[in-house]
Amino acid sequence: MYNRQAAVDYANTWWNRRNPAFPQFNDDCSNFISQCLFAGGAPMTGAPNRAKGWWVKKGNWSYSWSTANALRSYVASSKKGLRGKRVDSASDLKLGDLIFIDFEGDGVINHSLIVTSIVNGVPYVNAHSSDSYHRLWTYEDSSAYTPNIKYYFYQISVE
Repeated sequence: MYNRQAAVDYANTWWNRRNPAFPQFNDDCSNFISQCLFAGGAPMTGAPNRAKGWWVKKGNWSYSWSTANALRSYVASSKKGLRGKRVDSASDLKLGDLIFIDFEGDGVINHSLIVTSIVNGVPYVNAHSSDSYHRLWTYEDSSAYTPNIKYYFYQISVE
């Protein structure tokens, strides 16, 4: 079972810091989101194959742990453990759910976010790379924002 509150608590604790127990990346968004999911009880699978599963271990990690496009693909296709169900709207999300952003609208996910608060039905998110705390999910204030932006909303579960 996914402990949404534990994932959110982790995101709120580490939003502007790096946990020394995990690797560090210049583009750290998916590493941070993966840590949040792990704190929420998502089980790691697939080690030591970097192209398979979702994991970090002894200074090595899967692509899905560390890159937004691979994390979204893993969440969308996983049949057990960490799973995601794509929904149509940000208003369908709960605490601990994920939003993936394709800034250029070219089908390649560039950024990943975790929902950490909901105010009047509107999700706010935490993220790394450009460290963000309870930021509006649309990212319209981002220098990476373009008119072509596409969002992918995922309800998270762990089975």
